[in-house]
Amino acid sequence: METLPKFALSIRQPWAWCIVNLGKDIENRDWPTRFRGPVCIHASKGVTRDEYEDCLATVHAISRTRPFPQGGVFPERDELQRGGIVATAEIVNCVDSSSSPWFFGRYGFVLRNVQPVKFIPVKGALSFFEWRKNLVEAGP
Repeated sequence: METLPKFALSIRQPWAWCIVNLGKDIENRDWPTRFRGPVCIHASKGVTRDEYEDCLATVHAISRTRPFPQGGVFPERDELQRGGIVATAEIVNCVDSSSSPWFFGRYGFVLRNVQPVKFIPVKGALSFFEWRKNLVEAGP
C-alpha cells in the first residue's frame, strides 16, 4: 500500500471496471487538468441503474469495432467493486479531442499503464485527493 501513488481520482462504476478490464484509455471530465503522473483509480460507491445501462450500451457499441476480451463477461451491477481503490494508472495527457472510442467528454485524461490492485476501501472525494486520509476503518 505504501508504494501506491499519493493521489486518487474517483470514477463511477462501471467505467472504472472498463479502465481495468477493457482498455478504457480516456477518463472523460468537464474540467481540464495539468496533473501528469501516477494516480490511483478509485471506484465510487454509487452507481445508478441508468449509469450502468449507459455504460453497457457504450461497451456494446465499442465492441463492434474492438472485440470484447476472450471469455470476458460484463459484471452485474451488484458485482462491481465500489467505494475503494481498484487500480493504478498514469495520466499522460489531457485532451479536448481524441480518436479513442472511449472519448466523449469535454476533456479526456489519457491513461496508460493501468495495473489492477487488491481492493482498498476508501471514501471518495472530488477532483484528485489524498486517498490515505480517507481510508475506511474495518468494522468490528
